[in-house]
Amino acid sequence: MALHPKVAQFIASLPPAPSGPLDPEAMRAADESHVAPIEQRLPVHSVLDQVAPTSAGDVPVRVYKPTAAQTHPLLVYFHGGAFFLGSLNTHDHIARALANATQCAVVSVGYRLAPEHAFPAGLSDCYAVVEWIEKTGRAPDNGIGWDGRTLAVAGDSSGGNFAAAVAAMARDARLKCITHQVLFYPSLDLDFDVERYASLKTNAVGNGLETAMLKPFNAFYIDSGAAPADPLASPIKRADLSGLPPALIVTAECDPLRDEGELYGRNLQRAGVAAIVRRYHSAAHGFVQHFSWLPEFQGVFAETANFIRNLE
Repeated sequence: MALHPKVAQFIASLPPAPSGPLDPEAMRAADESHVAPIEQRLPVHSVLDQVAPTSAGDVPVRVYKPTAAQTHPLLVYFHGGAFFLGSLNTHDHIARALANATQCAVVSVGYRLAPEHAFPAGLSDCYAVVEWIEKTGRAPDNGIGWDGRTLAVAGDSSGGNFAAAVAAMARDARLKCITHQVLFYPSLDLDFDVERYASLKTNAVGNGLETAMLKPFNAFYIDSGAAPADPLASPIKRADLSGLPPALIVTAECDPLRDEGELYGRNLQRAGVAAIVRRYHSAAHGFVQHFSWLPEFQGVFAETANFIRNLE
């Protein structure tokens, strides 16, 4: 199936990428410039910025409440951006949509970015926020209002990498609070040999994210110490996936990263983990962030909600 025409039209309208080395600061500023003003964002019951005092240090988080209830099931969200882009603001609309659809309180994590912060700084922040919630999330003065039963970790692209890694870290540490993992077109293998997955070749060009972009975009993370063979950097390298929480893995048909996400889902299933792999046809990498308003893709948030509710 071909790329969705609206997505193809948008990609064709983009200016050519600037030549020369990537400039993280300029790219972050460009991303922030496209964030909608508050009055144009999807309404939710409440949104609160706070700082989580964790074992990794103070980590900024943004808490979205779907209702006025005292407690909620919880979804901890890690934004994408190739480990060096993205923020609480650039992915605010995803967190809002997740809160409304799932009726979970959403804790979006403002983790540290490469290259200013070496591996595993960002991952440590994400894991430490889950630890903090497990210890204090039920306290009345914490501001989270976790119901103590459901705690999903979720992320898109590199945030999906973090969600998978955090779930594995929790299993290894016998931290049993994570009940679900939701990975939107996750980046799970930082070994970018194009022979490893067919989608790296069949979806190499013309779909937004291109295979040739993977190495330079992820170089900031890898050069900061994230070894592609390390399961904490490439969760698909983990030998033992047993005992991990049930997973929903959403892939995009026209994404170079499609096949590694789907292989990870099969690996989870072989390890006895309940894993649902859902491919969105005609979709490109990043569709949850940029194109979830299209009718063909709107169901992704409802599907996430159903996955969490059906396994509560």
